[in-house]
Amino acid sequence: MTANRNRGLTEQAADTAVDQACRMLRLPTIRSQYPELAEAVGRDQMTYRGFLAELLLSECDDRARRRSERRIKAAGFPREKSIRQFDFAANPVIDPAAIHTLASCDWVKKGLPLCLIGDSGTGKSHLLIALGTEAAMHEYRVKYVLATKLVNELVEAADEKLLAKTIARYGRVDLLCIDELGYMELDRRGAELLFQVLTEREEKNSVAIASNESFGGWTKTFTDPRLCAAIVDRLTFGGNIIETGTDSYRLAATRARAEQKAAAAVAAG
Repeated sequence: MTANRNRGLTEQAADTAVDQACRMLRLPTIRSQYPELAEAVGRDQMTYRGFLAELLLSECDDRARRRSERRIKAAGFPREKSIRQFDFAANPVIDPAAIHTLASCDWVKKGLPLCLIGDSGTGKSHLLIALGTEAAMHEYRVKYVLATKLVNELVEAADEKLLAKTIARYGRVDLLCIDELGYMELDRRGAELLFQVLTEREEKNSVAIASNESFGGWTKTFTDPRLCAAIVDRLTFGGNIIETGTDSYRLAATRARAEQKAAAAVAAG
């Protein structure tokens, strides 16, 4: 009966009905794209089934995009970084094929760890954020945090009798990205709390870290040798290790710009 009733609607009434129905059903993309696609039906000789498919697919695509945006925002990345933006020519130590393979996020699906090791300015934080973003776009739950911030939060949670809840929260995400691991020495309590987080995630959910220290230098951060060895084991077993090298391409770029300015000044003088 509803179909018979709507067959007599004028175009203006039909547009109003579609608008109202989309509001009720919460279909904002169909609501916004319906007029344009309706005009294209006659122009492009689109069938009714094709028209309906275009509308529904547009809604699905837009919902997927919005979900990705929410997951990326929830991850807490400090800035936007993508693999497309990474200058592999500036750091030939890094294998583009290896990074693009990691971007497929199969390692996240398997719950494997990832270690990005290299000096400051070699691109490890960029890659950590970019690969975390890729994971969020692949519908994985991601959380980014600085190592010192994570340890401080764990210490505060322990003092407030909320440690189990905090560790469980960090344990639930599919990928935990820990940046700047190795920049500061951690006392035994902080190191042990971080170890608990890693143990909670072991062989279940992925951890990705960026560190300016090779594994041999981690005893500067984790002063207990046995605890240090256990943490290295948690972060490397079955996982991927990407070495970003020792030559800072940020410093090289700064020097190149300075040389260009100097050369321009000489030419102008």
